[in-house]
Amino acid sequence: MLVSVLCSGSEGNSTLVQIDGINILIDLGLNNKYICDQLHQLGLESSDINYLLITHGHKDHTGAMSTFLKKNNPLIFVNEKVLVDIPFLNDYDNISFENGLFNITDDVTVETFNLSHDAPGARGYIISDAKNSMVYITDTGYINSRLLNKLTDKSVYVFESNHDIEMLLHGRYPSWLKKRILSDEGHLSNEQAGFYLSRIIGPDTKKVILAHLSHENNSPDVAVDTVKKSLIDNNISFNDIEVASQRERLDVIIND
Repeated sequence: MLVSVLCSGSEGNSTLVQIDGINILIDLGLNNKYICDQLHQLGLESSDINYLLITHGHKDHTGAMSTFLKKNNPLIFVNEKVLVDIPFLNDYDNISFENGLFNITDDVTVETFNLSHDAPGARGYIISDAKNSMVYITDTGYINSRLLNKLTDKSVYVFESNHDIEMLLHGRYPSWLKKRILSDEGHLSNEQAGFYLSRIIGPDTKKVILAHLSHENNSPDVAVDTVKKSLIDNNISFNDIEVASQRERLDVIIND
């Protein structure tokens, strides 16, 4: 399994998952040229993308989609509610309205689950084959405790760690925006990311990728240090944590 975070942040988000010869793209933010350039560096053309998963309709997750779909025809899995924010998909023929657990091949499954964000139909994903699994969670204000068993002990976590609370509170954002980010329909802080990860990391977990970091209200060092402290405080011994960035691809290969 290859997990390649092509870009991650407030400007745009997109992640490639390559598994059993299948190319799955999660979100299409930033711009089409950047996405295609990153795919080309991985030896892929945009036409090699078999499936596209859309977490929600905000521009930083869909900004490159319209241009990408003019030349490519991947099967798009999306929650029907997301179409409110992406109306041009109403005219796209190769689309499936996902719900729950579904198979891409006999061995590759995708399980979707609700997230809490101020966008209709926001979703997270678990992508699995017979040996490995990946959890993808960005853009949520909290994670329902009923999901934790489902999310436990996966091979890879791409996990939102958006902001440091003190940096946000004392930063230059207007008060309404601070309230939005801190709300149950906003974004996970470093502290929240550490709290949830301390409850779901297991013996088969190989890598954690902290994602969707705020350029204004966070830093890679602060995010990693905060998450590691939470893990240590909860007696979790795990150090293989990396940070995804806005314009530098991060590749993780998980061997069988």
